[in-house]
Amino acid sequence: MASELAQKLNLLMQSGNSLISIETGDEQRATKIILAAITLRSVSLYDWSMTRGLRKVDRDGVPGLPTVEGPKAAATLDFIEQNTEAAIYVIRDFAPHCRDAFVVRMLRDLESTLEQRGATIIFLDAAALPDDVRRLTVRFDIGWPTTDEIENVIKQTFQRIRRNADTTVQSTVTKRDAEQMVQTLRGLSLKDVGRVVAAAIYDDYALTVDDLPRLVEAKRTLLGNIGSLEDIAVDFSVDDIGGLRNLKSWLRQRRGGFSRQAQEYGIEPPRGVLMLGVPGCGKSLCAKVVASDWNMPLLRLDPGVLYQKFIGESESQLRRALLQAESMAPVVLWIDEIEKAFASASGDSSDGGLSQRMFGTLLSWMQDHRHPIFIVATANDISALPPELMRKGRFDEVFFVDLPSEPAREQVLGIHLERRQRDPSKFNLPILAKECRDFSGAEIEQAIVSALFAAFSEHKDLADQHILSEMKKTRPLAVLSAEKVASLRAWANDRCVSAD
Repeated sequence: MASELAQKLNLLMQSGNSLISIETGDEQRATKIILAAITLRSVSLYDWSMTRGLRKVDRDGVPGLPTVEGPKAAATLDFIEQNTEAAIYVIRDFAPHCRDAFVVRMLRDLESTLEQRGATIIFLDAAALPDDVRRLTVRFDIGWPTTDEIENVIKQTFQRIRRNADTTVQSTVTKRDAEQMVQTLRGLSLKDVGRVVAAAIYDDYALTVDDLPRLVEAKRTLLGNIGSLEDIAVDFSVDDIGGLRNLKSWLRQRRGGFSRQAQEYGIEPPRGVLMLGVPGCGKSLCAKVVASDWNMPLLRLDPGVLYQKFIGESESQLRRALLQAESMAPVVLWIDEIEKAFASASGDSSDGGLSQRMFGTLLSWMQDHRHPIFIVATANDISALPPELMRKGRFDEVFFVDLPSEPAREQVLGIHLERRQRDPSKFNLPILAKECRDFSGAEIEQAIVSALFAAFSEHKDLADQHILSEMKKTRPLAVLSAEKVASLRAWANDRCVSAD
């Protein structure tokens, strides 16, 4: 892929594009691509930065003595204008210098001169150039490291540590494990990939499949919160949710859907699920469970933060969020309470058509994107959402998460008791499960929390009577809003697949 990018960059230069901008945080990879492009041509290469000045660089990327010293961009542009040879000039971190009107004017004057000589300036910046300068350039996107590049870095890092370590360094990674590691590390620069893998190896001087959760967490930490996307810590497993047998079975079948073996078998990667249900029944937890079970980072898109006061900014915010998700793939993208953002897109809108435009942008992306992104969209009421969202092709399935059945309530009770260091076998779970009929999972958890406070205040250990007492005091949502819950169930009866 790097050689393909080098050929494309060379084609841009040969076509007479005298000003090219590369916007990336992975400067090391961009430099390698530029050097590879230079080998396809018989031209000189110069490299400039504020700290090192302008230096001539040989074919191996080794810089010579400074041709122009000092941090002034104007002096370098002046040298470029005086230099008559057909050369390639790499200018690093040029964006701050664009505040100087004199520098911008020099650049405008240079544009035609460079084209006549067959010379090119490549701006290599982590930040975007100002609009007035960007319009003069042709943007060249190097994207993120490919799977082959990441795989090579993993191998090189392991070999380097094994060669230099004072102890034996082992690896039990199979071909399938290595592929999963590569997919997990997508969205990181090659330098970050090397650091993350090295940290995993140095921990126990081994590289095994058990390092996958560490790689996921390291990626989550490195990327942090980006724009409208919030990176969520995954601290749940499939066993932390009671019931939902159909959903769990469906997810288990598709666990390897993003693997190379699945693609070779002819399987298209799973696209996602839309989950409708009664509030508090575990729809949001399912997004965490998918990410944990599939060893993928979890990104949460909050539709509420997308809407901005300036015209066009909201649509731009959504597009940026989707591009960010693509760059970090493979990921689980969790769109929480999707009806709050796009409900008005199905009818007359009072927002000047903004919801319809936002909804159209999302639908187009869901239909066209080919990145390993699994979408989990949750909703408490999707009856007002446009039907286009629910058709096959947008989501693989629409699940309805109902109030837990009696066996599921027993599981939920046991899960929450274990989480609070209590032995479930010491409680009469069947009696407790019958008492909390019509309770959601969240309401069952809150009953146990309240019972713990009651037992603590009495200086006693938690017992059945404490939990039963709190359950009797609780009026569940299914009772307080019986009409809404009944209507939701009726709507979902013939339209959704039961999650349990």
